[in-house]
Amino acid sequence: MSADGQFGLPSVEQLKSYRIWDSYFTPSHSNPGPDGSSRLIADIERSMPAIRLGQFEKLCYFAHVGIGTTSDPKLESLLRGDPDIVTEPLRRWPNRLIGMIQLNANSVSASLDALDQWIKNGPMRGVYFSGSGPGALVCTDPKIEPLVQRISELNGVIMQHTWCNTLGKSHPGTSTPTELAILASKFPKQKFLCAHAGGEWERGIQAISDSPNVLIETSGFDATAGFIEMAVREIGAERIVFGSHLPSRSLGTELGKIVGAEITDEQKKLILGENYRTLLGKN
Repeated sequence: MSADGQFGLPSVEQLKSYRIWDSYFTPSHSNPGPDGSSRLIADIERSMPAIRLGQFEKLCYFAHVGIGTTSDPKLESLLRGDPDIVTEPLRRWPNRLIGMIQLNANSVSASLDALDQWIKNGPMRGVYFSGSGPGALVCTDPKIEPLVQRISELNGVIMQHTWCNTLGKSHPGTSTPTELAILASKFPKQKFLCAHAGGEWERGIQAISDSPNVLIETSGFDATAGFIEMAVREIGAERIVFGSHLPSRSLGTELGKIVGAEITDEQKKLILGENYRTLLGKN
């Protein structure tokens, strides 16, 4: 630990000046468990020391809402019957957490209903399309398009899980940045977040470089020299959004990608919070 108790991180004052908004918070993979929200709440509480150490202002997590995005029928039934389980983290940490919902695009009708229930009528701010699980479809699947159209009408944010794998797709529903660019070209007014920059970030950055409505998210792979610098050079700091992947990734690994990059302080502020606030319509 450094003398100021910051474990080698910038000073508290410097971190606060970045106004960090985390776009990719994954406590218990947003899965409350079949007996209610206790497991999810416990995982959020377990994350709080890192959140406070990093001086994060807000974090976004991706709630299951009971429409077939988990493999647990008991949990799906519980979430449909008791929506308070879904919103309990937001009630407990109203000034800290932002919510998005996970959708099962195989069930277009139920997902459209969920968009009205959770985004039109609140309190969620957008949608996370997963790359695994029973509800995952490749983002170029035609079933995705009516959902994106409705999300766009509701001014919702879309976080699309993406991953490039030299051994092929680990799940048939996994999307690549190239596939996300194809979807984004059909909805030029809708903003998309490319989660993990596709994992193989050089390929990911190149794949979305000509898609101005796609931003990359920074979490999910080990910190590598040159990642942020290349992204700033190729697509601009205005198209990069920070994600921590806490608690399954480390604070130092994910925050260090940004604060240790050879870019300006103003560019770090854009990436660590300002871009995401702009996307959400917040200041």
